[in-house]
Amino acid sequence: MSPQPPFNITRAAHVEFRVTDLDRARAFYSDALGFVETGSDQDRVYLGGMEERDLYSLVLRKAESPGVGHIAFRIASEDDLARLEELYRAHHCPVRRVEADVELGQGRALRVQDPSGLPMEFFHTMAQRDRLLQRFDRYRGAHVMRLDHFNCQIPDVQQSYDWFTKQLGFRCSEYTVTEGAPEQLWAAWLNRKQDVHDLALMSGLGPRVHHAGFWVSDQTSVLRACDILASLKLVGSIERGPGRHGLSNAFFLYLRDPDGNRIELYTGDYLIADPDWNPIRWSINDPRRATFWGHTPPPSWFDEASSVESIETGKLQPLIVPRLKDRPDFVT
Repeated sequence: MSPQPPFNITRAAHVEFRVTDLDRARAFYSDALGFVETGSDQDRVYLGGMEERDLYSLVLRKAESPGVGHIAFRIASEDDLARLEELYRAHHCPVRRVEADVELGQGRALRVQDPSGLPMEFFHTMAQRDRLLQRFDRYRGAHVMRLDHFNCQIPDVQQSYDWFTKQLGFRCSEYTVTEGAPEQLWAAWLNRKQDVHDLALMSGLGPRVHHAGFWVSDQTSVLRACDILASLKLVGSIERGPGRHGLSNAFFLYLRDPDGNRIELYTGDYLIADPDWNPIRWSINDPRRATFWGHTPPPSWFDEASSVESIETGKLQPLIVPRLKDRPDFVT
């Protein structure tokens, strides 16, 4: 079991994508995929899923180039902000306080650059909205329910794994190791809520956000998204899938938005109810790990991801070559 820190991170909460054309991005996420628009201004569009109570889980922010502004996690109380700030400052990480309402409906927040370079935000207070789960008359597109997780490419997975499990209290559900002796940690799926992951760490050029995963109601929703995108002549947005992961058991579809930012439509993983869960081990060269069935991932799935911002300058972070190879042997 992971040590319990003096604060409580409850779950993945929202992601901010940099986009170069707000209207084009809105058409992709809202008109095609059916995300619910909950607010906007001249620089941002706020979107969410049908069952969410928080005002939004996806922020589209106008920028000169694509990428990720930050990934955000909800915490259990306002007091946790000070405890998190103390931890990050003690480890000499960049820290910035964000005042209330800088982001629509959000209270005070803490923005940090974690030791791997990821821009992370922590907040407790968020404006609430009516849950639309049973407003079946308003369901459109892929029937997106909620944000589920972030997947990030990290140059040193073991180092980041130690940080998230030992300092932040994340738990491991499944992990991937290299072959040979000694085996090394190649990827890890970490959770705070009671499912497979809120955050996945994967070896690769980074720091980058590989994708944000959004839960949809069923497998039919995934297939419906494919039909809708094809009918809108956006079939090129489909990068990988549909298929099923061995790791997590999830039925998946990977999409690229007009700026190249990647999302996963995701359903069918499992509940982790007990804190003494024994993590599932996978070998990197087990082909069922990433694809229980379906096509082998294209090279773009490994090579391309969204660069992330510096919280101090707003510029995209430089990339670091990974310590381990970034793909299994059977992917060229």
